[in-house]
Amino acid sequence: MIHKILIANRAEIAVRVIRACRDLHIKSVAVFTEPDKECLHVKIADEAYRIGTDAIRGYLDITRIIEIAKACKADAIHPGYGFLSENHEFAKACEDAGIIFIGPKSEVIYKMGNKNIARALMNSNGIPIIPGTEKLNNYSLDEIKTLALRIGYPVILKASAGGGGRGIRVVYKEEELESALESCKREAFNFFKNDEIFMEKYIINPRHIEFQILGDNYGNIIHLCERDCSIQRRHQKVIEIAPCPGISDNLRKTMGVTAVAAAKAVGYTNAGTIEFLLDDYNRFYFMEMNTRIQVEHPITEEITGVDLIVRQIRIAGGEILDIEQSDIKPRGFAIEARITAENVWKNFIPNPGKINEYYPALGPSVRVDSHIYKDYIIPPSYDSLLAKLIIKATSYDLAVNKLERALKEFVIDGVRTTIPFLIAITKTREFRRGYFDTSFINTHMQELLEKTEDRHQNNKEEVIAAIAATLKKIREEREHI
Repeated sequence: MIHKILIANRAEIAVRVIRACRDLHIKSVAVFTEPDKECLHVKIADEAYRIGTDAIRGYLDITRIIEIAKACKADAIHPGYGFLSENHEFAKACEDAGIIFIGPKSEVIYKMGNKNIARALMNSNGIPIIPGTEKLNNYSLDEIKTLALRIGYPVILKASAGGGGRGIRVVYKEEELESALESCKREAFNFFKNDEIFMEKYIINPRHIEFQILGDNYGNIIHLCERDCSIQRRHQKVIEIAPCPGISDNLRKTMGVTAVAAAKAVGYTNAGTIEFLLDDYNRFYFMEMNTRIQVEHPITEEITGVDLIVRQIRIAGGEILDIEQSDIKPRGFAIEARITAENVWKNFIPNPGKINEYYPALGPSVRVDSHIYKDYIIPPSYDSLLAKLIIKATSYDLAVNKLERALKEFVIDGVRTTIPFLIAITKTREFRRGYFDTSFINTHMQELLEKTEDRHQNNKEEVIAAIAATLKKIREEREHI
């Protein structure tokens, strides 16, 4: 049984894990770097320890994190997402130190973290993969050009150790290949310290559909339905939906069975995600496996009623998975919108600063996962995610309506956010019909920006003041009930 968990992460996901610990009566331990000393996860944890002055380096310091875990007698570590969450060396260090790593085994992280190994493993187990190559680092430019012609343009170059939309280049013709190779390798090394890249056939305008996986330590593996993550900008997810609107039950079943088979092929344990690309002909291909909890996990929780973080902890503690595939019956639709501190009107440049007003949306089946609060100063060194707005409804149409309403009520003042841009997305015909693919934002960018600008210029200060006053009055009335 686990008694104390150190969360080797920060901000929203650290807050989420701490709350799960409280639900299970497990002590929580936060770690933080100097810029994060006022972050919410530091304030609400049972214990908190500084891991350095540099904003990023401390969260990547395996030795220091293990030392703190031992010193405070934490018997488990939750890695969250990002930072060390998919670092097999970190998982191995936990295993060697006798500390439970809340995630899969280190060798599984290694296999699935290297996309070349993952592709080969999936292919050998009959999982459909996108036509492509092994690593290209030992090939000459002429040989790579020949491979590209054999696959057929357009092709996509990917970092073998990549993730988060980094280390990716799409090449439409041979003249672009050499410069794309150089920039892809350079970015791969800068972000992952590994310049291995490979090449795949580029599936034009697919849907990005992922299946949530849970597996215990006794060979039991199930999926908890799918999420549509096609609303993306520069390979970064913006809005996610569960279940995927517009696909047939037969296709959903086939993809789910394939996702479980993929997880079984690698002997997966704990929570993970099998990601597929779906083309216009309903052919789907394995893209990658994320060996951690996902940012968008709340929408799966909302439609299935399964608390994924609690399940992660219980599985890591040795419990058997007491739910079967037949128990998973999605109810309704859930949508997550990622609210970030970015200036939409200046090419989405990050916009850190002080939050002067903060009134998250309220209402039935409206959930907000966040780490921010009034007067919180957003550090400039981290990802710009401020909050995740999660809504649930009985139908997709109602879910979109509720998302639009909740976004309009959501107030974050003091910094620019993507809320107006998200509202613009909810107003488009394609999004409301559930008819979109990964090209949606790029295709509609001008239209979206025009709608966003109109709303931003329409008495922004008066709108914020009115909404803030209304929500403040509601809270005051509730306090007197």
